[in-house]
Amino acid sequence: MTHFAPITLLITHYNRSRSLRRLLEAFANLNCSFGGIVVSDDCSKPEHLTALQALRNEFGFMLVTTPQNGGLGHNINKGQDAVQTLYTLYIQEDFVPKLAFIPELQRALSLMEQNPAVDFARFYAYIRYPYMTPYQGGFSAMQFPRLGLDYTKIYMYSDHPHLRRSSFLQKFGRYAEGLNVDKTEYRMCISFLQNNGKGLFFRDFKTLLAQENDTAEPSTIARSEWTNSGNPAIAAVRYVYRQLKYNFDIQFMPRRV
Repeated sequence: MTHFAPITLLITHYNRSRSLRRLLEAFANLNCSFGGIVVSDDCSKPEHLTALQALRNEFGFMLVTTPQNGGLGHNINKGQDAVQTLYTLYIQEDFVPKLAFIPELQRALSLMEQNPAVDFARFYAYIRYPYMTPYQGGFSAMQFPRLGLDYTKIYMYSDHPHLRRSSFLQKFGRYAEGLNVDKTEYRMCISFLQNNGKGLFFRDFKTLLAQENDTAEPSTIARSEWTNSGNPAIAAVRYVYRQLKYNFDIQFMPRRV
């Protein structure tokens, strides 16, 4: 059994109780336990709330609910408020850890304990962060070159699974509430850069966790054609727009801390 006493597992949940069971069972099957587990629910449907109560009795987590849907920002904020350990492992309910995840979580914890300047360590991404320097083991330190032309540098912070200090909200502000998922994440990305956040990125990120959605419990996120289009003309306009907007927001968006 690997027990991470300094870490609370924080899981945000919305209408995917079967996925939540799969995640919790995966950690149990890996003989991995934590100093605490918090499940923060964003006003799921009654059938899922019933399932959550049964899961709480089985797995012994703290369940934080809300009488009305408040969006991802509110869901993370109230979940983080319930954490009492020094570190938080944040994961959304549709991820599944692989065997390789446990030793890298241990390594990330050790690296953060050794270096108080590191605010968080990322374990998953859709794409590799563009600007990094080798750090230790499989981790690299993310860099933010002001003149770097790859606009994905803005996403040094990400809502994807990561280990962070539980004081994260005190340093970077609470998550913006009342916005859609992408805008909530974007606001935290800006705050992270404005407040000189430092993060590690696991380079072989596809080996640690899998994101699994099925027809019974599909992803609840929908993005516009503008965001996903591969049309060269749209991609070119999108590139220029994001370069201008991202750099402007870093300089002039009001700080939240």
